[in-house]
Amino acid sequence: MSTSAIDPVSFSLYAKDFTRFAQELGASFERYGFAVLSDYDLDQARIDAAVDSAKAFFALPVETKKQYAGVKGGARGYIPFGVETAKGADHYDLKEFWHMGRDLPPGHRFRAHMADNVWPAEIPAFKHDVSWLYNSLDGMGGKVLEAIATYLKLERDFFKPTVQDGNSVLRLLHYPPIPKDATGVRAGAHGDINTITLLLGAEEGGLEVLDRDGQWLPINPPPGCLVINIGDMLERLTNNVLPSTVHRVVNPPPERRGVPRYSTPFFLHFASDYEIKTLQNCVTAENPDRYPESITADEFLQQRLREIKLA
Repeated sequence: MSTSAIDPVSFSLYAKDFTRFAQELGASFERYGFAVLSDYDLDQARIDAAVDSAKAFFALPVETKKQYAGVKGGARGYIPFGVETAKGADHYDLKEFWHMGRDLPPGHRFRAHMADNVWPAEIPAFKHDVSWLYNSLDGMGGKVLEAIATYLKLERDFFKPTVQDGNSVLRLLHYPPIPKDATGVRAGAHGDINTITLLLGAEEGGLEVLDRDGQWLPINPPPGCLVINIGDMLERLTNNVLPSTVHRVVNPPPERRGVPRYSTPFFLHFASDYEIKTLQNCVTAENPDRYPESITADEFLQQRLREIKLA
């Protein structure tokens, strides 16, 4: 049975009562750094098709998959098992994954650091299915940012230009079955680098969030929900009013070790040249500016990618 320590907010409120939607979502973010969104309007059959295409890719021979590795520091294509390591961790995460990013037209100012996507020829439906999922989660992310802006007493469309052509990445994750003597965990404790992350509910549990009191809370919502969390960039922009909370994916209990886990986080990013500069309405006498020096989104990203061994 799926369990979650955070009560869901219904996406139906977006159209029916946006003020309430923004308040409930924002309050969850401020309290936990996470929110759970139920009743989303994404086509479940198309979500399933994208996940099936991902599963088909991960079922390919290792040497076949490795043909698609090594693109732009791990920002596109295949990232093999045993590469990504949580900041400060001694052992790599027990996972492999695929990255899809934004398609840019020729001559775009961000092409120097946003590579073209690659596509596995062995899975004919992959590009169609996965591109749909990328664009759908990108659109949903924009609506969530409207709520966050309203909660922060900014203009509703404040974030729209900040994420225009942002360096957002869809990650298709495969956590293989866990051997009894496994060293490491499926995903070590970490905070996300980006603006916000949108995660469709996984078939297998394991996601946990570190609460303020040091307790790990399970965040395993039922099907039809999105888990959304604040990333480090937005934490910095909001002067920690909205926290980027540490989370992890723990290894399964013995009876589930033989079952793989798949998930599809969408890391929504600011535009590469966006200047992350503390919002003044998030600065008070009790919460003085923690980040007096600004930094561009790409500078912040590259710094963090080096720390987790993806650059």
